[in-house]
Formats: sequence, structure tokens, C-alpha cells
Amino acid sequence: MSKRKFLVVADDTPEYQAALRFACRRARSTGGHVALLRVIEPAVFEHWSGVREEIERQQRQEAETALQQSAEFVMAETGLPPEFLIINADSIRAALKQVLADDPDIKILVVAAAVGGRGPGPLVASLAKEGVTWGARKVPVTVVPGDLTDAEIADLA
Repeated sequence: MSKRKFLVVADDTPEYQAALRFACRRARSTGGHVALLRVIEPAVFEHWSGVREEIERQQRQEAETALQQSAEFVMAETGLPPEFLIINADSIRAALKQVLADDPDIKILVVAAAVGGRGPGPLVASLAKEGVTWGARKVPVTVVPGDLTDAEIADLA
């Protein structure tokens, strides 16, 4: 049986929380569940492989810790644990292309726009500029205002 997944890019931006809350509400109301994508970009320090491997290990541990914090919220909101996707990629866009190609159960990408005059945020700007092409796969993108309140999200989702 195919399960509808709502994919959220779990980054360190303030608007991530709005995207996560919205995805949880949509998952709960539609019988789907949440997948969290954390991207690890390559370590810049390339001189010694041992140092690079240690940096990558630390980055993975930090990614798992960050996702675990979000997992508690997802469990409380949806009753289901989120799926963790930790991908090593040159960019978020490359990671999204890989994840969406690999998992046909991901039906919607949920992102949130930045607030406070900082522009829409790097991911939303990239989507607006480059489109939402993920190879052969077409996936709808829901862009959530980053400053939605819990009450507004409950009303919309």
C-alpha cells in the first residue's frame, strides 16, 4: 500500500518550523505522513581523508540530532514517526532531485517562505527561478508563508 508522504526540508531557517507544522497538519488530515530531508553539503576541508571523514561523521551526527528534535514534534502532531532522509549532496536542489527520484510515495514538497524582508528564502527563490523539475518526476510544491500562526495553519491545513 502506498502512503502519501509530505516532504519537508529540515534546515536551520526560522521558516522551517512553519513548513513542518503545515506538513504535519496536512499529513494528519489526509492519512499521510511526514518525511524530513536533511542535506549534508560536502566538507570544504579536503586535505586529509581522516579529517574529512571526521567532519562528515560529525555532520551526520548533528543532522540526526536535529531531526530527532523535530521527530518528537511530528509524533505529537501526527501520531506517526517521520521518515528521516539524510543525504550527502552538493546542494539542497540536488538532494531533492535524488530523493524524489528514489521515492514515489513522496507526493508533496512543503516549503515555507522567509519573512521580514529577507526575500523568499534560498529554496523558494531557487524554485521560482529554476522551476520544480526533478527529472522525470512532477511533484507539487506547497509554499507556506513563514509567519503563519498555529491557528492559521490549523485553519488552512
